[in-house]
Amino acid sequence: MSPGLRRYLIDLSNTDSVEVLWQMHCDTMASYGFDRLLYGFTRFRTANSLGDPNDFVVLSNHPHDYREGFVEGGLYRHGPMVQWALDNEGWSSWRVMGERISKGELTAEERRVVEFNLAHKVHAGYTVSFKSVSSRAKGAISLTARIGMTQDDADVVWEENGADIVLMNNIVHLKILTLPMILPNQSLTPRQREALEWVGDGKTMQDIAQIMGLTQATVEKHLRLARETLNVETTAQAVAKAAFQNQMFILRG
Repeated sequence: MSPGLRRYLIDLSNTDSVEVLWQMHCDTMASYGFDRLLYGFTRFRTANSLGDPNDFVVLSNHPHDYREGFVEGGLYRHGPMVQWALDNEGWSSWRVMGERISKGELTAEERRVVEFNLAHKVHAGYTVSFKSVSSRAKGAISLTARIGMTQDDADVVWEENGADIVLMNNIVHLKILTLPMILPNQSLTPRQREALEWVGDGKTMQDIAQIMGLTQATVEKHLRLARETLNVETTAQAVAKAAFQNQMFILRG
């Protein structure tokens, strides 16, 4: 391992902010020629769905118009490399997509995604699909080569540096899972968080009221508001979602 890579991984592992981590990673990947990244993770995957898009963790430095079409517009659902990531673990050159195109194997929906990508100069790169121990969780990242690079150029970079790039992306993925990832309008108040933490510890309403110095009715109010904030129906779901977002049991400066 080179000294530069070692320093980067040390800095990365000590980062306590998703924003700082993501900027570091975008800058580092750009140094290899991959200057547009799209990371996605869900913990609510089923056999027929990736879960509620509002619960996805999505990080990207693509231009807004690309994100608006591909992510918010739902084109990702038919992305050939997204499907590859769902079906596989490891990494893949986008050359496999070109081979499918040349063989006429793409569906109409997939061709529409490819046309959208070509219009935004997203046509060369690599996808890394992360290993998961849960059947409901899936994470992946697409690394788009800078404008002007061909897939041949990207493959040369990968031949020389692919192992290091995969290592860095794996660690970024694992680090993201440890950091607070609070979605818009889903930030819990300190009291809501504390009440959920005690529920997570298995305490009864009576126990929680005594510990927090509140009435049971007030505790139930905090839990109701926590459910509403997190857009879930049950307190158990609220505990699971708050834990997923790393809003519970975290050290705060």
